[in-house]
Amino acid sequence: MSKESKQTGIKETKDKKRATTVVITSGKGGVGKTTTSAAISLGLAMKGFKTVVIDFDVGLRNLDLVMGCERRVVYDLISLINKESNINQTLIKDKRSENLFILPASQTRDKDALTESGLEEIMNELHETFDYVICDSPAGIEKGALMAMYYADKAIVVTNPEVSSVRDSDRIIGVLASKTKKAKEKGESVEAKLLITRYDPQRVSQGEMLSLDDVKDVLSIPLLGVIPESKTVLQASNSGVPVTAYQDSEAGQAYLDAIDRFLGHDKPLRFITPEKQNFLKRLFGGK
Repeated sequence: MSKESKQTGIKETKDKKRATTVVITSGKGGVGKTTTSAAISLGLAMKGFKTVVIDFDVGLRNLDLVMGCERRVVYDLISLINKESNINQTLIKDKRSENLFILPASQTRDKDALTESGLEEIMNELHETFDYVICDSPAGIEKGALMAMYYADKAIVVTNPEVSSVRDSDRIIGVLASKTKKAKEKGESVEAKLLITRYDPQRVSQGEMLSLDDVKDVLSIPLLGVIPESKTVLQASNSGVPVTAYQDSEAGQAYLDAIDRFLGHDKPLRFITPEKQNFLKRLFGGK
């Protein structure tokens, strides 16, 4: 017998398989973690998986902007930890998919309000309802980032094809192997996969960016996907719409391909070779 909450319409079902917790992380800021969290969350929801995405960037909070629900935030993650609200009051139902919910961060609280015990209680409650819990991590290895990855079953490490981003991602992979609950209790590393964003094959061919092989050689984790540099990503973020909603765009298609690979489907990589220029473009220096 299942029951449905009046506030959010979440169905709670007994004897349900445990949800999968996925942290979206990176060492460097500005590589596209929040864009990726929004895109993958909506993509999973579009495929029928009940999904919640949590913003762990306490004090800043950007996920609600990317998801287009900033005006609907009443309570937040810290409200929930402090028991100032319950789960149904705090979760925001996405307007695009009945399967997607957002748990925003607080802009006014301190990161110290994130406690392991409080977060564990929330995670246990979310696992009773959802198929996937997506954790949008702050950059680096400060408290918010460590808490975002602590309960992770899987990790998606987001990096740009440039040296400092790759180096910082290498550090994060080490943290996933040592600082998570899985590592501490079972001595196991969180299963991590690599997502390369802002990839421009033309610039790679000109030696201005690292190649896919360069990045894979350094990080040595399986490649989940490659997201091409695209104006659609900025357009989507500014519009408060996850880029997977733009299914005709190269970036949207690349994210959907990455989601299929995440779910175990075989998908060839696209948008990783330079576009061939026609004769007139070459003649007149077109790009």
